[in-house]
Amino acid sequence: MRTFGQALLLLAGALPRQHGVAALSATEWRKQSIYQVVTDRFARTDLSTTAPCNPADQVYCGGTWRGLISKLDYIQGMGFTAVWISPVVKQIDGNSKDGSSYHGYWAQDIWAVNPAFGTEADLVELSAALHARGMYLMVDIVTNHMAYMGCGACVDYSQFNPFSSASYFHSHCFIDYNSQTLVEVCWQGSDIVSLPDLRTEDGSVRRIWNDWITQMISKYSIDGLRVDSAKHVETSFWSSFSDAAGVYLLGEVFHGDPLYVAPYQKYLDGVADYPSYYGILRAFQSPSGNISQLIATLNTLRGAAQDLSLYGSFLENHDVERFPSFTQDKALAKNAIAFTMLKDGIPINYQGQEQHYAGGGTPRNREALWSSGYPTSSELYTWITRLNQMRTRAIAQDDKYLSYNSHPIYSDEHTIVMRKGYPGSQVVGIFTNVGSSSSATVTLASSATGFEANQALVDVMSCTAYATDPNGGLAVTLANGLPRVLYPTARLASSGICPDLTAPSPTSTSDAACTPAAVDITFNMEMTS
Repeated sequence: MRTFGQALLLLAGALPRQHGVAALSATEWRKQSIYQVVTDRFARTDLSTTAPCNPADQVYCGGTWRGLISKLDYIQGMGFTAVWISPVVKQIDGNSKDGSSYHGYWAQDIWAVNPAFGTEADLVELSAALHARGMYLMVDIVTNHMAYMGCGACVDYSQFNPFSSASYFHSHCFIDYNSQTLVEVCWQGSDIVSLPDLRTEDGSVRRIWNDWITQMISKYSIDGLRVDSAKHVETSFWSSFSDAAGVYLLGEVFHGDPLYVAPYQKYLDGVADYPSYYGILRAFQSPSGNISQLIATLNTLRGAAQDLSLYGSFLENHDVERFPSFTQDKALAKNAIAFTMLKDGIPINYQGQEQHYAGGGTPRNREALWSSGYPTSSELYTWITRLNQMRTRAIAQDDKYLSYNSHPIYSDEHTIVMRKGYPGSQVVGIFTNVGSSSSATVTLASSATGFEANQALVDVMSCTAYATDPNGGLAVTLANGLPRVLYPTARLASSGICPDLTAPSPTSTSDAACTPAAVDITFNMEMTS
């Protein structure tokens, strides 16, 4: 019997791969769902769940690639098909005023692996272990800078390999973010920690990076790359680098403006969807969240983006505050997570998100996952599992599902209703920020949802049966502020989703009997017991 995770992988078209077989194309990456790992904080080789790790100390806590291999069941059990790991190259030793290099973004030698995480053989084994499961490996890389080595005037460049002289680097300067030129040539950091900025416009620097990435991809059978600090590298760099890599590139363009982020997809396969992240955060972090701003962001992004299906969709990562640091209301978290995972783009889950970790800004958001004990029955673990299951089913049922741009079919002060998919296999998500102590009633017309008259539906998150009325209308109550994700019941046959569900009769399963002529949404903001 297949495990749930294995079934999801087969539905997504992710089959086991042997070394030497071509990596995933960008098109194939659209189907994946990614779990982000900070290697030092995910799992130790000894699998300890009590080893101390205070994120504020900013030191190595002992996570390794072998530890990660031992815990792949935990990731695959949620339905994730790819794992994004921290940068793998050798880092500087010791601590600075800003901590150690446990995160992987302070490289000293790009031709060696970080011994704190394991050996070259361990990294090869991790790649092979993922591929044996039908999963894929994404590695974080940094081409913009090398490690902190002191102030701009006192860097010992001879310690770097292969960029061992000042001629490989821009002269020290602080970034003025009002100037794109200075964003690309000046040094990230501060007067405490500055990161030597490579002259990536130089032909010799580009040749080194291209040779390096070609060998890395081949040696470790890497399937995709997350590119750190992409906006700090001139766009002309990516053409030859992308050719040398030959795999999907997901660029970090840390900016909330869709019009700033979208053009980077001319040079990279995909970008991290920071514009939507900020919109989702502001919409769902409290009952006073801004739904209209989220709508505006989504509309602007849909008009500007080249291909939203290749964006990386996330709610948390290692550089931003965790969602529960803004609110502990799990209903709000469930809405935000569901919205993020079901909208356009490749879903990315940051380790600990499924355990409702609540760390604030860096470094507090880099907690050790082993302190949770890796429970697979926790509320958000099972919530995320079901969302992955629903997305995988929708993809398997309609080969055009991913190319259909999701869009709001209604929004109001507290609720947004999204549709993705063509008639017959569409997913309609109803999301609200009223919170767990309130409820909302939503009445939708067929003209908005695309559902047919007397059509049997199911909310896959609660396994509640619904049916549209004779005009295709539908009334749904979002009890306790929880979202609904509606999908045609007929499309769920033999999926394992809500297996005990019986097709509803047209006259008995709507939350309210109505025949709306147009979309109408009303809210019950009274406190619920």
